[in-house]
Amino acid sequence: MRVYRLLGSVALLAAFGMSVAGPAQAQNAMQAAVPQADTFTLKLPPGDPAAAAAQTGTMQFIGTATVLIRYQGLTILTDPNFVHKGEHVHLGYGLTSQRQTNPAIEFDKLPPIDLVILSHMHDDHFDKLVQERLNRNTPIVSTREASEGLKRLGFQQRFALSDWDRLEVSKGEARLRITAVPGRHGAAGVSVLLPTVMGSVLDFGANADVPDYRMYISGDTLVYDDIHTIAQRYPGIDLALLHLGGTRILGTFKVTMDGKDGVQMMQIVKPKKTVPIHYNDYDVFKSPLSEFAREVKAAGLDEGVVYLAHGDTYTFTPRKAPKPAP
Repeated sequence: MRVYRLLGSVALLAAFGMSVAGPAQAQNAMQAAVPQADTFTLKLPPGDPAAAAAQTGTMQFIGTATVLIRYQGLTILTDPNFVHKGEHVHLGYGLTSQRQTNPAIEFDKLPPIDLVILSHMHDDHFDKLVQERLNRNTPIVSTREASEGLKRLGFQQRFALSDWDRLEVSKGEARLRITAVPGRHGAAGVSVLLPTVMGSVLDFGANADVPDYRMYISGDTLVYDDIHTIAQRYPGIDLALLHLGGTRILGTFKVTMDGKDGVQMMQIVKPKKTVPIHYNDYDVFKSPLSEFAREVKAAGLDEGVVYLAHGDTYTFTPRKAPKPAP
């Protein structure tokens, strides 16, 4: 294990050197033309009409980046992580991290899940328990890289998205569009050694261009130039779920947003409401929620933030339809 840790340290140090030495190349890569987006479809069996007709939705914070979203008859699980306090997850290159909390719900107590949104393949987002016990027919939306790993694990319904690709979901009368949006797990040089990350925009409703509700999930990203394109393409975000924690690999390399980054992200994507998640569950998380709260207060954004403890639920309502012209 010590050898793997050493090799991982050398690789990450080399990558950090690349990110410092080659900013021009990184900038050019970020300004590359956006490729043509692909669209995929997923048709789910019809569910309970009463649930589909409900006038409110809920988002329950389970822990880490794991949330349970229920709206318009759809039940969505994000980044499923159900190992317990004291257990370790692998982060690659021989590096591990110990969980500091317990999930608010046990895996076997989950309701039936329509689909999983997986921002990237790291054990603190898709742990060994989930890998072993999640139904192999559960649809999983993730990156192309993660989908290859899911294929090896035997998962049958994989939707591999690159930036701006879309998945059109239908369940009875319910409609949802999931769009993959940019995310980068660290500085330009370091990120090449870490899994590809997918942010996502969820547009609920029959007309995705004028959605009933629009949700943004950041994934494990830092703030960088491509994030601005999310706000340009998807204005009017109703709710943003931001992966914070200021995660540091080897105690040095920041690979998720800290408190200051979280506020900057809010200022860029301009959500009506923000819920911080992924902030206190592992020992590699170095930026506590209090740091984000302090930055939010200093920026005068308090009214736009909803703080949830593990297990808490945020209830939301759809946008009001515009009044027809006289």
